[in-house]
Amino acid sequence: MDVGLVLGGLAVGFVVGLTGMGGGALMTPMLVFFFGVNPLAAVSSDLVTSAIMKPFGAAVHLRHGTVNRRLVGWLALGSVPSAFAGVLLLRALGVGTAIGDVVIKALGIALLIAAFALIMKAYVTMAVRVRRSAAGIASTGTEQGALSVVARPVLTVLVGVVGGLVVGMTSVGSGSLMIVALLLVYPQLQASQLVGTDLVQAVPLVMAAAIGHLLFGDFQLAIAASLLVGSIPGVLLGALASSRAPGGLIRRALALVLLASGLKLLGVSTPVTAVVLVAALVLGPLMWMEARRRHGLPALGRAATPK
Repeated sequence: MDVGLVLGGLAVGFVVGLTGMGGGALMTPMLVFFFGVNPLAAVSSDLVTSAIMKPFGAAVHLRHGTVNRRLVGWLALGSVPSAFAGVLLLRALGVGTAIGDVVIKALGIALLIAAFALIMKAYVTMAVRVRRSAAGIASTGTEQGALSVVARPVLTVLVGVVGGLVVGMTSVGSGSLMIVALLLVYPQLQASQLVGTDLVQAVPLVMAAAIGHLLFGDFQLAIAASLLVGSIPGVLLGALASSRAPGGLIRRALALVLLASGLKLLGVSTPVTAVVLVAALVLGPLMWMEARRRHGLPALGRAATPK
């Protein structure tokens, strides 16, 4: 049992429980950069770990009724076969170093997309909340109107196909990318319902990708076992803390981690990465304040952002 991996799994599990996203986007880079794990082995081990960890969160949301089961069905229709196909595509691209290079580049691009997606999620959530408030619609987490939203099958299946392909190749996207895509397609859904729906659909999605990597990837039991020892209690602790922690602050930190990891995976030098992060830290809050003003909100307001 690797103590470092256990602690790493604990940290990532905590973030997942706290924010509902970031598992693959944090776990795989951590394995590659800090523990020197082969990229393909990192993706394989991460997916198997997620396949066991995610049902814990899914069960909580099912119990609280924050899952749109019809959307889960349409998403899974596209994502499950697409995730398995992503593994096969990755294997068809070559072996050895060729696969490692492809995984690294694909993962880097996926992480940058995930960082942008987190920002878009916060922005769209704010815009939707303002529109709902202006229309006199209460923002409750269990509105039946939101849960009974009319499904858009073709677009929803397409979201599943794209998300499944990315997850199958990189292990990233079952949380951050899919949630943002759902939010853009179904802006009337509450954030908690988006998270719940995504977590439930992510179970068969990640399982399909995990099975593919068990058959054709480079799964390493010792790595996954150590990660699970830490990640399962971590995700439970994160869920318990989520009601008290400032979710917006956690999401901003996660976006910075995704940005830095993506740039490094794409081969960007450390000085350039540092400059980009500093610019994001300085300009990000200013741009967010301007976005709040444009929606009629106080620039420095501390209104709670729905999780």
